[in-house]
Amino acid sequence: MTMRPAEARSATVSVAHQELWSGLELVAKLADGSIRRPPMAETLPFTLLPPEEGKVGLLATPEPRFCNLTNTVHGGWIMTMLDTVMALAAQTTFAAGETCPSHETTAKFVRPIFADSGEMRVSGHVVSRGRTVITLEGSIEDAQGRIYAHGTSTCLVLGRKP
Repeated sequence: MTMRPAEARSATVSVAHQELWSGLELVAKLADGSIRRPPMAETLPFTLLPPEEGKVGLLATPEPRFCNLTNTVHGGWIMTMLDTVMALAAQTTFAAGETCPSHETTAKFVRPIFADSGEMRVSGHVVSRGRTVITLEGSIEDAQGRIYAHGTSTCLVLGRKP
């Protein structure tokens, strides 16, 4: 089934539609806007850059609403950005119908991010892709290439449901 761009943007992708595309095709469609992104992307907004197999980049700008009591961006924002970019990188390696729930994600906070820190580049890539487990790395850097946080993740590879 082929969806016209206007229909795709107005509808959430169903599981049936996801099984038509490889993971790389799905992430590319999310990036180019031909399918609607999940609601979480509206809660913590970011721009998804065109993916490559095993590599994904996001652009995200911290906002005052993400700050904690010390006026730094909450670690939950940082963890979510890292988890998102690494999971999307894993997704780009999948055949149609495969999924990848996160098994474990860690983050190291190198320097504080402030609401006025400007646009951040969030990068994720696959370190190892096995039959059942994918290992990933991710980082958050500013426009000058200074690292603010980095992390690792493992995702479980699940095949299609019968």
